[in-house]
Amino acid sequence: MNGDLNKAIALVDGANKADPNMEEGRPEALLYGERMSAEMDRLFPDASDVLKIAARGQHVERWKLPRKDFPEGRAGYYAWRKEQGRRHGERVAGLMAEAGYNEEAQTRVGVMLRKEGIKQDAEVQALEDVICFVFLKWYFSPFADSLKPEALPRIVERTAAKMSAEGRARALAEFDLPEPFAGMFRD
Repeated sequence: MNGDLNKAIALVDGANKADPNMEEGRPEALLYGERMSAEMDRLFPDASDVLKIAARGQHVERWKLPRKDFPEGRAGYYAWRKEQGRRHGERVAGLMAEAGYNEEAQTRVGVMLRKEGIKQDAEVQALEDVICFVFLKWYFSPFADSLKPEALPRIVERTAAKMSAEGRARALAEFDLPEPFAGMFRD
């Protein structure tokens, strides 16, 4: 699995610098990847290279497949999300090959980015916990402001359900979640 982690991260960042969408004056995908890496390092400091690369590349070139290209509703959303995972896995695997990672590592990153084995595979679950932390920390509030209040409980419940028991406990400790949302993170 030996490869150059710094080169792989730089290649992901290079791809994400092309994001035409800006947040805080920077390409959205680049900023998201940096946030994912920061949370990965904080929550899972002993993460493998492949898990670190998966975190950084979780939204690699996401803007190239707009949500609007898929049907409205839940089925369309899930189809879009599944295709994004497939594309992200392929793209990050290719960047890892450029950075010297072998086929086993490239296959593994695809498994993580497609979220295969969530709740069963410790690394896939770690990635999902980091995704949820990044969502809660940076994206939940603006996202919630764009929705009808009655939609929020379902979104919070689904976010909590994706997380490990340890991740939910840590979220309760770190975020000031009002009731009934906090209750959704308790076992």
